[in-house]
Amino acid sequence: MNIKPLADRVLVLPAPAEEKIGGIIIPDTAKEKPLHGTIVATGKGTKDEEMILKEGDEVLYGKYSGTELEYEGTKYLMMRQSDVLAVIEK
Repeated sequence: MNIKPLADRVLVLPAPAEEKIGGIIIPDTAKEKPLHGTIVATGKGTKDEEMILKEGDEVLYGKYSGTELEYEGTKYLMMRQSDVLAVIEK
């Protein structure tokens, strides 16, 4: 990964939106924005806030959290560690 977040930021790869519910195919305009994803890169944290998230963590985040960006054809979200609501443990 060539993108390295700074300070307390994390780079999240959002989970793909559901394309089909039951037998109905959902058009792109009606798809819900996913609210979970996988962390692909993290910053080092700040002197006041230690980085507790790590690469590979599956996380939940708010509907309007983060900044969308596209790199090499893949869409990511860059957000602060405090925008992450929970870690999904399996």
